[in-house]
Amino acid sequence: MLPTEVLEKAQSELTDWQGSGMSVMEVSHRGEAFIECAAQAEQKLRRLLGVPDNYKVLFLQGGATGQFSVIPMNLTRPGDTVALLNTGQWSAKAAKAAKAQQLTVDVIADEAASRYTTVPAPGSYTVPPDAVYLHYTPNETINGVEFGYVPDCGDVPLVGDFSSTILSRPIDVSQYGLIYAGAQKNLGPAGLTLVIVRQDLTGKARSTTPDVWDYATMAAADSMLNTPPTFAIYLFGLILDWVEATGGLAAMAQRNRAKAARLYAAIDGSDFYANPVCPTARSWMNVPFSLADTSLDADFLAQAEAHGLTNLKGHRSVGGMRASLYNAMPLAGVEALIGFMDDFANQRG
Repeated sequence: MLPTEVLEKAQSELTDWQGSGMSVMEVSHRGEAFIECAAQAEQKLRRLLGVPDNYKVLFLQGGATGQFSVIPMNLTRPGDTVALLNTGQWSAKAAKAAKAQQLTVDVIADEAASRYTTVPAPGSYTVPPDAVYLHYTPNETINGVEFGYVPDCGDVPLVGDFSSTILSRPIDVSQYGLIYAGAQKNLGPAGLTLVIVRQDLTGKARSTTPDVWDYATMAAADSMLNTPPTFAIYLFGLILDWVEATGGLAAMAQRNRAKAARLYAAIDGSDFYANPVCPTARSWMNVPFSLADTSLDADFLAQAEAHGLTNLKGHRSVGGMRASLYNAMPLAGVEALIGFMDDFANQRG
């Protein structure tokens, strides 16, 4: 879900951006107007997240999945060791991609035994000192688990896949060597990949790394070595304006925490619905739940859609239901879902 205010703003400018008589999708990415648009988006992000000056902000393509391979290309050499916390399918995919880059992947905590309903406790794992970096996924969308803390890895750079949690709350960028995120959750439409990387980690790409995925090369070109995803960057800037106008990241965190708490309370207070995730590892962004009688799943989804409640089907690998509560979802939307769930349970209970 994208903010209605942002969509309406984009709609009003769709055929005439900044008085140009053209859409932002039609202007040259090398023209002064779009270069300024991208530069402003970067500055807004730096201001919102408090990005230190010694970090580069890159607008790339290929999604977070592309970064699973691109990060090793930029930070490692074949034979290096990287550490990883495995808390779900996305971190597992990152591990597989790193192995394909001829790395030793040391999975220092693996939550597969809990069917990915937990995250490792702080201090329950040891980061090998020779690791080039520690990778983790702060929020796993499929199983709905989330870290409530930032892993401590000492002098080893921390790499975080923030695709589904970026801009949902304040973060301390200085705790990370690299943050990356696909845009299509809280940043705008698919097509843009955000990378925030500490400058000392750039300039080390393997010789086989394509220029468009070489962090140093792209930073030197202000992310415009190739044609960037112009419309996605433009909408990203509007999203950042909206976040600022609605109180910034602290206010966003307060709203997101309240939405999730309300839905979890409704699930926990029902005999008809259940959430499998350990309470200390529950995601603010993605709330999976199941019905007591799974034969009613199809009926639940059909009736929900008839009530204007869409995209509730759980991931095909886990089944059940999943409500995604990204930034633009208002509390009223959560209350509407809870009301429907109560009615459905009363009819079938």
